[in-house]
Formats: sequence, C-alpha cells, structure tokens
Amino acid sequence: MSNQEVGAPGPRGAAEDCCPGLLTSSLNEEESVELARAFKALADPVRLRLLSMIATQDGGEVCVCDLTPAFDLSQPTVSHHLKLLREAGLIAAERRGTWVYYRLLPGATDRLATVLTRAPGPETAQT
Repeated sequence: MSNQEVGAPGPRGAAEDCCPGLLTSSLNEEESVELARAFKALADPVRLRLLSMIATQDGGEVCVCDLTPAFDLSQPTVSHHLKLLREAGLIAAERRGTWVYYRLLPGATDRLATVLTRAPGPETAQT
C-alpha cells in the first residue's frame, strides 16, 4: 500500500456553500447520494464508536493499533469499518510504516450537522 492520505478536508465553511439544509430546501440527486453514503456509514454502532474515538483523541489522530483493542472484533473487521468511514469521507488515513493513523475530517461532520439544521424562525407547534 502506498504512503498516501485519503479524503483531504475541504475549505472552512464549504458545508454551508455546497449544499443547503435538508430542512430548508430539496436536495438534488447527487447531494442525496453523497449524504446517504455518510449517514449509512454512521448507522452502525461500531462505526459510530470508531468515529467518536477518532474525533476525541488528543492530537487529532489515532493509530489503528489503539482502536482495535476497544472492540471484541478481529483486526480485519475493525479495518473494514474504518475503510467504510474513509470511503464515506468522514475520516482520513495515513500509513506510517506498518501502522495506519486516522483523523476526523471536521468539514464532513460539519456538513452533516448543517444539512440537518433548521433555519431560524418561529417554532413549529408540537402535537
């Protein structure tokens, strides 16, 4: 495997510029496919925990060797879950020697939060 970085973060504020909120306007097909991939990746408890563990690490990154022991899963299974998070654009990976280090791509999670945020306005009556 080559020494490469996967999923570089976009410019700050890109989430607001690239797509409107789901609750304020309709998504086009491309946006819905991209967002569905990210939400699908997060719809698994193991992947959600992995993302949380990566996001909360001091220094902003974590070695796969520190993630695997936290789960009652084989190393290949943990790597598969990490691959799905990478493919969804939520984390980036960098190989250093025999280990791979992961870090959160904040722009991706900011975008998910933005797309689910309602526009300011009068509160809707609750039934």
